[in-house]
Amino acid sequence: MVQWKAVLPLLIFYLLVFYEERASTPSCVVVPQGGVQEAVGDDPEDLKVMVVANLLLLGSKAGYLNLFFRDFYLSKFFKKSFASLKPDMLLVLGDISAEGSDLTRSEWIPVLHQFRRMLGPFLALPFYVILGDRDVGECNQLNAKSVYWVAKNFPGLDSAGCGAFEVSNISFVSLNAVALLCGNNGLRFSVEKVIERESIDLQMDIEGTTEELNELKKFGETSHNLEWRENTMSSGSGPVLLLHFPLHHTSNCSGNGVPTRSYNSLFERTEIPGSRQLVGPGPYELLHTLPPNATEYIFQALRPRIVFSAHSHRFCDRTHPDGTREVTVPAMTWNAGDDPGFVVATFRKNRGAVIISHCSLARESHILIAYISLLILFMSMIFVAKQTQHI
Repeated sequence: MVQWKAVLPLLIFYLLVFYEERASTPSCVVVPQGGVQEAVGDDPEDLKVMVVANLLLLGSKAGYLNLFFRDFYLSKFFKKSFASLKPDMLLVLGDISAEGSDLTRSEWIPVLHQFRRMLGPFLALPFYVILGDRDVGECNQLNAKSVYWVAKNFPGLDSAGCGAFEVSNISFVSLNAVALLCGNNGLRFSVEKVIERESIDLQMDIEGTTEELNELKKFGETSHNLEWRENTMSSGSGPVLLLHFPLHHTSNCSGNGVPTRSYNSLFERTEIPGSRQLVGPGPYELLHTLPPNATEYIFQALRPRIVFSAHSHRFCDRTHPDGTREVTVPAMTWNAGDDPGFVVATFRKNRGAVIISHCSLARESHILIAYISLLILFMSMIFVAKQTQHI
């Protein structure tokens, strides 16, 4: 009995360490497209991209629960995902801060430091960030100076919060989706200029430089009166498009037969209960999307190969009427709910199929139940030990 009294605390400690390591390792499932299950290989020419969203960091406003529990596990999620998945690049689709639109510049600094600490080993990889509604606010808060200040703290963003970059011969375009919700706003015109410029550049790459395209490019750089211009490229021939808000849609998400906990009737609901309650409501509802005219404009101008969006806190995989696939990335933090996750996109060489894996992370409720169970076991052990001393 004396030996067990000495060994059990050590055993419980090792059980706790083992459980934490297992719980922080993501569980990933390949999402079939069109009923076809793609195989994920290890071709060194493939580009493996980890796509996350809605970190909802609180910076200096974080309480003890976030500092020593939620943020601790979020950091472990990043480290274990890096170690187990070995991605080549990281994309963050907005809402880095939970209250960014209400923060002063000095209050933003702890959030930026916390963000970089959270990324850990990903800082050694190419990583790109787009802005969400919680980062820059809604239309009546949106101004060029504040957006520029936030954008310059993240790689790959211009003064309007947009970006264009190429990795492993794959083109990516990120847009400030919040600005596209606004009417007569200078930032919206700046985003439309980016769309026009990228559209013309893509046509130049495919058709070659022509005098007409050069004139259109000059016009787009100097005019706010952007016209609808017919794009001769075929659907899916454009860049990978990164947005915070999903595009407008009329269909529900489909689980495609993948047996993960995210595929259920929640996509049939008109609202998602429980989300964002832990950090307060954001500027826009979780089901908010880009308006139909902006969605159609993007499809016509960019012909995206695939679209990655966020905001809703839930995973979704849908195909639009023109055949464009859109993947909505779930929130990665327990501050958004009890079902965190992210997406891994594997881009095959020679513009082959994009393989999407939905990765689930441990539920906060499960971690708490495990801790409580171990605590009860430890207290029971102490109680039994004291009882044996009186015998």
